[in-house]
Order: sequence, then structure tokens, then C-alpha cells
Amino acid sequence: MSRIGKMPIAVPKGTRVELKDGQFIAEGPKGKVQQPLFEGFPVAMDGEGVVTVARSGDSGPERSKHGLLRALLANAVHGVSTGFSKQLDIVGVGYRAEVKGGHVQFALGYSHPVIFDIPAGIKIEIEAKTNRVTVTGADRQQVGQVAAEIRRLRKPDPYKGKGIKYTNEVLRRKVGKAGGK
Repeated sequence: MSRIGKMPIAVPKGTRVELKDGQFIAEGPKGKVQQPLFEGFPVAMDGEGVVTVARSGDSGPERSKHGLLRALLANAVHGVSTGFSKQLDIVGVGYRAEVKGGHVQFALGYSHPVIFDIPAGIKIEIEAKTNRVTVTGADRQQVGQVAAEIRRLRKPDPYKGKGIKYTNEVLRRKVGKAGGK
């Protein structure tokens, strides 16, 4: 048995889960997440708020899919009850960001402002003093994707460290032209 796949998923109070047309639907205070189910992996719900995932065979690909499906369902339940967040830091003189309506306007050292549209289900907050961008949402995959797209607007420079980086990211700095001897 898959160690991850056989673990039960506890559904907290205030969160509702249901199975409909091959979809696992979780609703909670942070939003709604739909996750498609895999063929051959029956999902069972108990009356006490526990979800379990079973599997039919014991071969290699089925084992890994068993654990993957359980992890995806657990992420959906956790996301709608607690939510997920990623933090990014904007480093550089004159680099800043500002939320305006349904988009974020970045000043990243280019000759023009960079406009980033906020997708549905995502909330972006910016601390003005520290230039820290916080991306929050119920869907873990979407939060990570939006954070990666924001980072891609201006990747950190390996020489001076300017750009957008994850808060806990450690950058490998390169030595400049005169410091190599």
C-alpha cells in the first residue's frame, strides 16, 4: 500500500465535500475547489467527516497515482478551509508594486510599468514598507503558478540581487568583473 494514499483525510467543520460526475468538490470559507478523480480509485466519505482513497491493484504506477490523488484531495480540503499563500520580495531601488482594481502595476526598472492581471480566486496584497507581495488563494496549484508568473516578470539578478524573489529563496551571487582574482 502507498503510505500517503492510505492516510485518511479529515474534513474540518465548516467545510463541505461531495462527489459528483467524477469530480471531488470541496467548499469552505476560503472558496471552492474542484479536483477531477482518477479511474480505478474509489473515494469514500464517512459520516464523521473523513475521506479515504482506495485502489484496486498493487503495481508501481497505481501506487504513485494513489498517493497523488490523496495528496490532491487533501490539498483541496486544506485550501478551502485554511488557504495557501506564497510571499515574494521586490528588491531594488525604485522597484515597487501597487494593486489597482483587478490588476497589479509593477515598476521594475523598465521604461514602462508592467501590468499583471489578477486571476479569479486569487488575492494579492502588497506591504508598501517592505515591498513584500503576498499571493493567497484556495487552490494550491493556482497560487504557486501566479507566484511563479510574478517572479518571472523580473528574475533576480545574480550580481546585485535585484528583482523579484521568493521570501525564503537563497540566491547564489556571482562575483563581479574585478573580484575574480
